Amino acid sequence: MSDYHDDLRLAHVLADAADAATMDRFKALDLKVETKPDMTPVSEADKAAEELIRGHLQRARPRDAVLGEEFGAEGTGPRRWVIDPIDGTKNYVRGVPVWATLISLMVQVEGGFEPVVGVVSAPALGRRWWAAKGSGAFTGRSLLSATRLQASRVGRIEDASFAYSSLSGWEERGMLPGFLDLSRDCWRTRGYGDFWPYMMVAEGSVDMCAEPELSLWDMAANVVIVEEAGGRFTGLDGRPGPHSGNAAASNGLLHDELLGYFTK
Repeated sequence: MSDYHDDLRLAHVLADAADAATMDRFKALDLKVETKPDMTPVSEADKAAEELIRGHLQRARPRDAVLGEEFGAEGTGPRRWVIDPIDGTKNYVRGVPVWATLISLMVQVEGGFEPVVGVVSAPALGRRWWAAKGSGAFTGRSLLSATRLQASRVGRIEDASFAYSSLSGWEERGMLPGFLDLSRDCWRTRGYGDFWPYMMVAEGSVDMCAEPELSLWDMAANVVIVEEAGGRFTGLDGRPGPHSGNAAASNGLLHDELLGYFTK
């Protein structure tokens, strides 16, 4: 068993509570939506889910720090929970079922923090994925009803499927030429967006994905799931983990070649 098994069990409890709260307001005609200073939307469900998770953590892990998208950082120490209450808020408020709650535990190591537990729960899709460092990655309805995840073994770009979120971010950062070259060279491209491409990399149904601008809470849970499935997760600069403000994930075999498209 992993040293983080109890933390993983707790993360599932947190995800269960968040799923109940978010599904209760999904497609509600009176859902309240505001615009944050960065011009992205936030719904009452985002805030309620994060408050709910924070309340559970305060009772179960009072010494741990918490970082969430909606309410920032609280506490200090060598263990930090990172929360995105609804990854895919724009989908959520439009009634598109592709959104998820992302919950990660990060622990302090030499040089910073690394994710060691990750749960991604997408209740409107009826899907959940999770991993703890050293214990593998899984998908299923519960810890007792799960299938182990394994990244693909595709080894050539021309045979690979590449997933992304949108074109605009690549253009804004001067990376559109590399993005288009990759799209032309690989077998297939699809714009699934948000958490889903990373989960498909872990499942082996997509071979690589990348995004040009992300926050820590967008990535932390995804990292450990991808890596425990045998894949690789870095920034576009090749730095391991969720610390570069952007992301590239792959089955590992294609990773260096994937990064090469964005560092020309």
